[in-house]
Amino acid sequence: METKRKVQQGYNNAKYWQICFFSLNNAATNLYLALMGYVSYYANSIAGFSVVLVSCILTGMNVFDAITDPVVGFMLDRSKGRFGKFRPFMLLGNLIMAVSAVFLHFMTHEINRYMRIPFFVAAYGLFVLGYTFQTVVAKSGQAILTNNPKQRPVSTYFDSLFVMAAFGGTAVFVANYLVPKYGGFTNEALFKEYVVWVVLCSLVCTVLAMIGIASKDKVSLLKKQSSIQKVQIRDYWDIIRHNKPIRILILAACMNKFASTVYAHTTVGVMVFGILMNNYAIAGLIGIVTAVPTMFVISAGIRVAQSMGQKRSLMLFTALGIFFQVVMTGVLMQENINAVSFNPWHINGITIGFVLVYILLNGCKSITNNMVVPMIADCSDYERYRSGRFVPGLMGALFSFVDKVFAALGTAFVGLVMLVMGYNRRFPQIGDELTGELKGTTLFLYCGLPIICWLLSLFFMKFYELDKRKMFEVSKKLRREK
Repeated sequence: METKRKVQQGYNNAKYWQICFFSLNNAATNLYLALMGYVSYYANSIAGFSVVLVSCILTGMNVFDAITDPVVGFMLDRSKGRFGKFRPFMLLGNLIMAVSAVFLHFMTHEINRYMRIPFFVAAYGLFVLGYTFQTVVAKSGQAILTNNPKQRPVSTYFDSLFVMAAFGGTAVFVANYLVPKYGGFTNEALFKEYVVWVVLCSLVCTVLAMIGIASKDKVSLLKKQSSIQKVQIRDYWDIIRHNKPIRILILAACMNKFASTVYAHTTVGVMVFGILMNNYAIAGLIGIVTAVPTMFVISAGIRVAQSMGQKRSLMLFTALGIFFQVVMTGVLMQENINAVSFNPWHINGITIGFVLVYILLNGCKSITNNMVVPMIADCSDYERYRSGRFVPGLMGALFSFVDKVFAALGTAFVGLVMLVMGYNRRFPQIGDELTGELKGTTLFLYCGLPIICWLLSLFFMKFYELDKRKMFEVSKKLRREK
């Protein structure tokens, strides 16, 4: 017991409330990400842009988002402000997103139609810049928060909890409050009220996240790490060439990102819940109904990660996700899938089956999507172990760059599928007629494509070197260098 305590004391440990609070940085950005998930409907229904134009603009903005990551990551690693390395980026990024979201949703449709597209692009570009400022911290801040292999998986739990709250809460808010109140996505007042709530909630989360990392984000504590070697542009290429774990993690995680961008796309959600199941209110209620049991699944995943290591845990829950996605495909193919109801007096077999599979599937998705964040910190530690460079911002930026490129591809893919299906003037709307083509496309986007991507992710992870034993070796060497 005494030996174990000494080992724990040898790490850069964090209090659990600090890990919890810092994870709210992820919640802050995901609140905006959920908001921007509906921007295609705003641009199409309120601003008057065509489906093709909206898809092209959003894809271009995602590519721009990817380009900004290396630049901001480079700035982060070279920053030595009196208020710390990470906190200024968090606050500035959040404020930029707030201003741009207000500009975009309050003013675009009021602008002269000849200037409407340039204004929309400029406002969205400003949002992307703010989003990058704050998200690069989410992927790099773990490196200074804790290097304890028992604590890093805990951040996956809190990230999963807060991401579920951000997306699930906003889904409930939109589907069960805003849509009934304003009559759908064709009312500009819906988007205005939505923006106000997101700005307020995200700012609160950001301030709490800054409190969580404050004691670690000090120049005095970072000085030794930052002075090991000055960061240069060419370091990007050197890390890509010689840091194999980050390359493999990027490939595996980007398969997950492409899949999640597609199945979580607002249009796909409308197709699943608003057309296939003919009850869009379920899109919001499902998050509330399944939240607690899903967290039990995630808690089990964290236990597995602490025991087996993050690599084996990620592979295990990816495989389980594939299995449950296949089962979900079977459930959604049932003729009575539109009979799913959360009315206590109308609970039936299809409802029980759908909810049970959804809980298990969503738990696996949350674990695999969020576990990559502490694994980036592992890759950052490995880079310091390999070359002596402490570059968490650069590592996070490299990951985010490719991650966002695949997000752009996912957005473009959905737009292309809509175009092929004949939705060139408007997106699918709640209550549209369910045709055989629409049902098949919905099942492919929500179930089939994720299965293909997760199989590729499993293949890539076979070559990931940072298992539990290797990370113990890395941590041991880094502790000796203190």
